Amino acid sequence: MFTPFTVMGCSLELLKPGEQGIVTVCKTQDEIIRKKLISMGIKTGTQVIVEQQFPTFVIKVSNLPMTINRETARAIYVRVVVG
Repeated sequence: MFTPFTVMGCSLELLKPGEQGIVTVCKTQDEIIRKKLISMGIKTGTQVIVEQQFPTFVIKVSNLPMTINRETARAIYVRVVVG
């Protein structure tokens, strides 16, 4: 009757290189960060892949690599995609 499931989510900042997630929410009160995310096309439902964490945070959105700072990565919450 009922199929068990799990929901695993976290801040994008916590993902390791090669891991990916689907954006669930952007938690920030900073209007500059909010506008930056919108201009980069990062919104609810967007798939994001972490390419690199150090020395800069590099993500891939729609096959386009983008560099973001740690504060921005911390504001993006994702549902982790396993597989």
